[in-house]
Amino acid sequence: MPRPRLRRTTLRAAIAALALTVVGLAPAHVLSSAGAAPAPQTAMKAAATPAEDPGLGSRVIVFDPSMPTAEIRQRADEIWQQQVDAEMSGQRWSLLFLPGTYGTAAEPLQIKVGYYTEVAGLGARPSDTVINGKVEVYNRCLTDGPTQPYCVALNNFWRSLSNLTIDVNGTGQDGCRASANFWATSQASSLRRVDIRGGNLSLMDYCTAGPQYASGGYLADSRASFVINGSQQQWLTRNSEVGGWSNGVWNQVFAGTIGAPSEAGFPAEPYTTLDRTPLSREKPFLHVGDDGRWQVRVPRARTDSRGTSWADGPTAGTDLPLSSFHVARPSQSAQVLAQALARGKNLLLTPGVYDIDRSLVIGRDHTVVLGLGQATLTAVGGATPVVVRDGATDVVVAGVTIDAGTTLSRTLMHVQGRPGSSGGRRPSADVPTTTLNDVYFRVGGPHVGKADVSLRIDADDVLVDHAWVWRADHGVEGFTVGASGDTDRWNTNTGRVGLVVNGDRVQATGLFVEHYQQHNTIWNGEDGEVVLYQNELPYDPPSQADWTRPDGTLGWTGYKVADDVQRHQLYGGGVYVFNRNDPSITTQSGFEVPDRAGVRLHHVLTVNLDAGSIEHVVNDIGARVDSTRPGQPSYVVDYPAP
Repeated sequence: MPRPRLRRTTLRAAIAALALTVVGLAPAHVLSSAGAAPAPQTAMKAAATPAEDPGLGSRVIVFDPSMPTAEIRQRADEIWQQQVDAEMSGQRWSLLFLPGTYGTAAEPLQIKVGYYTEVAGLGARPSDTVINGKVEVYNRCLTDGPTQPYCVALNNFWRSLSNLTIDVNGTGQDGCRASANFWATSQASSLRRVDIRGGNLSLMDYCTAGPQYASGGYLADSRASFVINGSQQQWLTRNSEVGGWSNGVWNQVFAGTIGAPSEAGFPAEPYTTLDRTPLSREKPFLHVGDDGRWQVRVPRARTDSRGTSWADGPTAGTDLPLSSFHVARPSQSAQVLAQALARGKNLLLTPGVYDIDRSLVIGRDHTVVLGLGQATLTAVGGATPVVVRDGATDVVVAGVTIDAGTTLSRTLMHVQGRPGSSGGRRPSADVPTTTLNDVYFRVGGPHVGKADVSLRIDADDVLVDHAWVWRADHGVEGFTVGASGDTDRWNTNTGRVGLVVNGDRVQATGLFVEHYQQHNTIWNGEDGEVVLYQNELPYDPPSQADWTRPDGTLGWTGYKVADDVQRHQLYGGGVYVFNRNDPSITTQSGFEVPDRAGVRLHHVLTVNLDAGSIEHVVNDIGARVDSTRPGQPSYVVDYPAP
């Protein structure tokens, strides 16, 4: 089992008070009662068979409401058993539910979601697919943690739940479990277009033995009667509706959410609340139309929005027929995928790991690249797996993980452009925005990785809607030298910068960037706007000398806005430190920005997780955090001060 993610392991005192059409490609598989292992099954004709074969392959399982609940539960459990501890594996799964109702009051459908697993409804609205029961994620109880038992959600990454309604039904579960649907996850685990009814939504697993930590999540375009935040250290809730919200640790951000808590008590109550989301665009999703044909809904962008996109009817947008997509499988070469894009096809990546030895270049306006089941593109030979060509507009890349390979890549994704070429012109409300939804990046983890910059955005008017840009702090590479192998990791898994933004009017909702070896994020463009930023500085610098800039400044920042930028806004940001390889290391500041009225940070913090220190929060403002008070943040309410 991979080493547990040890960040936040000393935070018990701080948290104790808070109580997922290519000829010859196999069709998507409909559940049958045959077979106990999670392997391809013979397709079974459903009660409402789609008019066209979707051709989504053996890793996509399509459930039909006419199927016995016990069979659905058995199949889902087989996959969960395979994936529950498969943190660094190459297995990928998509579990899709055709419109209808699953489970009954007496026999609810209760399933759990493991790594690299997507669970989604196939209706046009969340109400079209109803699960009477639960879809849950619990803590992992690790045998190599610092204490026993060591049950946490800190490493529960890479999974998703979307586009369905859950009528919470805990029949048969113990009393602790019965009242809530548990979604105890951390980064890269989105909840989208879900409607939780008849019970609570809990973002931590308080029923498993402790310490029960959770870190970093995302809820969008959803509705829940009541949400228990618990030990979630940072979280973004966007364009949703909640009947109530309890608890908060360091950094809980709400944008365009009906029922969100007030930020008036900050920082005693760590809430940052925007009444409306400046710019939002929901993730594209598969659904089956009234005519039985499979299609992809591409939602429209919204400005100054509040509440869900489906409250008053189906989400506004465009339906693309599956015939407009090249349906890719992992055995296909990057050349085949790139040629499909060049022919004007959209790209649907079925679950799996794809070796990408040349760039997949998106050069056509309105192109959609959509991954199912945490589809993963791995750079080979130093390639940049995804390039959006200069001038291409209204491009959407969604549901894709991009991994660095063993040869250094200059970038893992490059959104090309001529920074600032549009000057001060803002697009009108009906001009589409190039969007990244649930796009994740990794340098290291399942194998050695090397990338200079993970994500580079040179184009103007780009929206990043939930991204985790991660240089791995742990993995299965076999490193041994230094604390937790960190000296080997520092010299081998090289990632200089996570995100570089050169374009103007680039906006982000839910931006997580961690562990890079210099500035984790560098923002050079004008009029940038970020709603929730979460960062951990690298755990693994071998010494202070390795973590000192050429000019003598101690360390690099989690978030750097270039000195010449005139206008920039950040709402809700945190930079954390845990220098486990050398606890004596210090960093000058978590955030570094030009000192001018047009650059504004609202509700930002630094915090020590156990080792190392940060002298200031922003520039030379904010108190030092160090191991004398782990888990106790230093906050700056507004910078510059009003």
